Amino acid sequence: MKNFKKTLFSLSLGLVSLTSTSFAFAIEKESASKLDQFFEVLEKNNKAMLSVALSKDGEIVYQKQIGKFNVSKNLNSNQDTKYRVGSITKIFAATVVMQLIEEGKLSLDTKLSKFFPQVKNAENITVEHLLGHRSGIYNFTNEAGYFSYMTKKRTREQMLKIISDFSSDFEPGSKYAYSNSNYVLLGYIIEDVTKSSFADALNHRIVRKLGLKNTQYGAKIGTTQNEAYSYRFQSGSWVKAEETDMSIPHAAGAVVSTPTDLTIFMHGLFSGKLVSNDSLASMKKIKDGYGKGLITFPFGQKQAFGHGGGIDGFVSNTAYFPEDGLALAATSNGLNYEFNNMMIAILSAYYNVPFEIPNFDLKPIQLSVDKMKKLEGIYQTSSLPMDITVKLDGDNLTAQASGQSPFPLTSYSETEFRFDAAGIVMVFVDGTGKPSFDNFVLKQGGGKHLFSRK
Repeated sequence: MKNFKKTLFSLSLGLVSLTSTSFAFAIEKESASKLDQFFEVLEKNNKAMLSVALSKDGEIVYQKQIGKFNVSKNLNSNQDTKYRVGSITKIFAATVVMQLIEEGKLSLDTKLSKFFPQVKNAENITVEHLLGHRSGIYNFTNEAGYFSYMTKKRTREQMLKIISDFSSDFEPGSKYAYSNSNYVLLGYIIEDVTKSSFADALNHRIVRKLGLKNTQYGAKIGTTQNEAYSYRFQSGSWVKAEETDMSIPHAAGAVVSTPTDLTIFMHGLFSGKLVSNDSLASMKKIKDGYGKGLITFPFGQKQAFGHGGGIDGFVSNTAYFPEDGLALAATSNGLNYEFNNMMIAILSAYYNVPFEIPNFDLKPIQLSVDKMKKLEGIYQTSSLPMDITVKLDGDNLTAQASGQSPFPLTSYSETEFRFDAAGIVMVFVDGTGKPSFDNFVLKQGGGKHLFSRK
């Protein structure tokens, strides 16, 4: 249920450079074929089980599914397989809140104390603070005890007690800190104002309006209804993950959907079918990295709005590029690969940017300490605002970008090193491709950057 966060030394999608000023309006056949190969390689090597969809102006231009939604029964995922989408739920919840504000039933200044005075600082916390994670309310999913009850049904009263028992982290409005507690409370506020369940409000205000066929408030996973279990890759096989009871994430992470439905939802939100232009502008107003249920994703010089989600073994993301009417959604129920690299590959295929199909045939090798020591040093490039320090840590080679934590490098040859968790490849060659102790090419997410020793 925690918000999906990228783990690349702050490069994320923005690392990719767009090399053309004319962009495709539908994914080209050759690019779609290469993208198919990309996902087929991931599936063959047990790197991911997922479903993706890409739409332009509300029309699907690419879809792909790989892996199983039920491994034990060998059931393949299809375009209607439903996934838990975690914190993408927050966009749905924020949309309903903005609708209620337009109807005069709430305001951004409405105080939390009007509904739940037992929460610390409730008299100083507003709906706007909750929407933007600026309330200071502790994130209950960060508590160690969370894992002792996450799979068990909890009543509204029990969840309110859990949230209200925590001390406040900071004065409301003073800063940003992501907290699922905020959106659980917003879900309960929606229920009190509409005098219906959050599930009913979701159906009435979004699902039926847009004709979403596979989106709902989640319950216990039912694979007979084409709902995916989630998995973690352990000891060479996919192992079923625990299943959070959806009474706990509520409006912070209980929606179940498909990539196709998510693209329809994002297009509907940004085309005025759900909220007014003023409300959408308010949702898009980013402060300290977060708007109202929306964050931003860069791709080259372009910017998308959306949200990521993670719950149990599910990882998902949806993004919308307003200037191009482009919506992207990816939902995974098993991941053994860097999710961000998949998002980059999809967008690269659409925008005609080169991207690489990963090669998992190479096997790690052990280099001598003397050979690795020759690569130690501080390296710089003119294309990125950071240096990278390469050094030995015992018998292992590490790399560290400016202001970031060090990460381990695995050698695949005397010149090629990888950090697979972030999709990073470093090849020690010069600008002509010849082996070099003084230069390396950093490859990540379709981008290539030549670093030279300082």
